[in-house]
Amino acid sequence: MARDKEPEAAADGTPELSYREQLDFLNPIAQPLASRKLTRKLYKCIRKAAKQKQIRRGVKEVQKFINKGEKGITVLAGDTMPIDVYCHLPIMCEDRSLPYAYVPSKSDLGAAAGSKRPTCVIMIKPHEEYQESYDECLAEVEALPLPL
Repeated sequence: MARDKEPEAAADGTPELSYREQLDFLNPIAQPLASRKLTRKLYKCIRKAAKQKQIRRGVKEVQKFINKGEKGITVLAGDTMPIDVYCHLPIMCEDRSLPYAYVPSKSDLGAAAGSKRPTCVIMIKPHEEYQESYDECLAEVEALPLPL
């Protein structure tokens, strides 16, 4: 699938494409999708968690810790291709009653985690340093309607 523009983050961490433009690149399975406001809150929480080394990054690592029973918010990128790479993670989260949400861009997700590389999934673990921000994100993510 050829794309005219690839969604990427600028050097300062701000997205090159707007939230609305990023929605054009979403997968059909990207439900529940975080709103623009919730996406910003999740990125902010990820930045705080990355400073405290309280994130799990990447499909293999997140999958391993979900299987071990670790708790946290799972944030998936909605523009990951092919879908097969991570389509099993939402089912694993639902089986273990873990909250999860999709954000539009894997580049922005990676940038929020302090990485130059895009990442398709991150798990934010709770920590007392950013507990208020985490609880706010957790409540909003749990309020999102699950796909049928």
